[in-house]
Amino acid sequence: MDKKYILEQLQKRYIEPTKTKRGNYIGVEIEMPIVNRNKQAVDFDIVHRSADEFIKHFDFEPSGIDDNGYIYAAQSKSNGDIMSFDCSYNNLELSFGKEKNLHEIDRRFRLYHGFFAEFFKEYNYILTGMGINPYHDYNHNVPIENGRYRMLFHHLHSYKNYHLPMYFHEYPDYGTFSSASQVQLDVEYDKLPETINTFTKLEPIKALLFNNSVLLGENNHLHCCRDMFWENSTHGINPHNIGMFEYEISSNDELLKYIATTSIYCVEREEKYINFVPVNIVEYLNRDFVEGEYFDGKEYQKIKFKPEIDDLKYLRTFKFEDLTFRGTIEFRSVCCQPLGDAMCVAAFHIGLMENTEKLGEILSKDRVLYHQGYNAGELRKMLVKDSLPGFIDENGLYSLAKEVLDLSKEGLINRNLGEEIYLAPLYDRIKKHTNPARNLFRELSDGKSLDDIIIEYGTV
Repeated sequence: MDKKYILEQLQKRYIEPTKTKRGNYIGVEIEMPIVNRNKQAVDFDIVHRSADEFIKHFDFEPSGIDDNGYIYAAQSKSNGDIMSFDCSYNNLELSFGKEKNLHEIDRRFRLYHGFFAEFFKEYNYILTGMGINPYHDYNHNVPIENGRYRMLFHHLHSYKNYHLPMYFHEYPDYGTFSSASQVQLDVEYDKLPETINTFTKLEPIKALLFNNSVLLGENNHLHCCRDMFWENSTHGINPHNIGMFEYEISSNDELLKYIATTSIYCVEREEKYINFVPVNIVEYLNRDFVEGEYFDGKEYQKIKFKPEIDDLKYLRTFKFEDLTFRGTIEFRSVCCQPLGDAMCVAAFHIGLMENTEKLGEILSKDRVLYHQGYNAGELRKMLVKDSLPGFIDENGLYSLAKEVLDLSKEGLINRNLGEEIYLAPLYDRIKKHTNPARNLFRELSDGKSLDDIIIEYGTV
């Protein structure tokens, strides 16, 4: 298949949608671990009943049924909101239909959360605001029984089959116990490179403010294991599929060429998911056939199939700044936050998207983080840890973070909707030089029980 034709199709799928003016909508997705405070595995029958009652109460329609007949996703008839379980029935996700006002998303989040909180209370279960389920060791960390999640689980567990000069962690089931807070914002065609470059440079500061994924007792020095989970799994075999852009994108044409360097690892044929060794998308479309595996209902079978141009819809990357086919950038590097602070992630990004040029100026002039011999990716890896590297002045770093936060606040004030109130937790973190992961360790050190912290982080 001609490479020029493939690039044209990638252009249509990813770049062209950014030319359509849609009015600066907000998309918010919040994943939350379901915690059994009895320190036993979450009973999926209870989870299934919660979903059944939820859709009755809020007039949602089932949009995803697993192989055993259980609802794993449902959508609102009126506003497009989606209730789903992400990867596993241990992880609840609330995704909100596009809105222009963050207050409306917050209102519906509190409404839905309140329903589940009340339902789970009877069983001593709780939704909490942690990036890693603190009781994941007790759970059945198995995927939802459907084609996509079974395929994904199988793909991640295949890491032992690879003999590559890269490190693979031993948590291939991480999708069943890790939770994120993701934001999608409309992006303009003329501002694509600037937006991606600027928010890439922001990633170390985001780690400073939002770290909240801790594998207690296993990897305490990492305060955001989320990065490691993705980068050192089969998703990271091609580093262009995950993490950060390691160089500045100079134009939309260069961004298109970058997308053409990413890899595809799964497709569907006859309603069956097939996964295979990740292969560059251009190379994939030029192969006569690809060999993969599919689940036949009992076991995995080998299969050969012919690539098709329509398979581009299965090209899935997990960049921290991920350009989607909707004409949005999805910001996906932030862990689930304490639920009382749930809107701070979206507010932070919305305000800065209003001031991208000014943000770029602040980061280009910075001498606390940058111009010290390290790029953004290297700095992010340092700032997801429990202590700062010696060359960084802590007071200077938090002053820089406050300057960025003030810029976000300015952007929100200019929207004239009062959304700046959601930044209050971030100002408190800067004042105290902390973040949720640091608070977790401090409170444990002070003698507070993990169960009490789970309740604290789950309070809306």
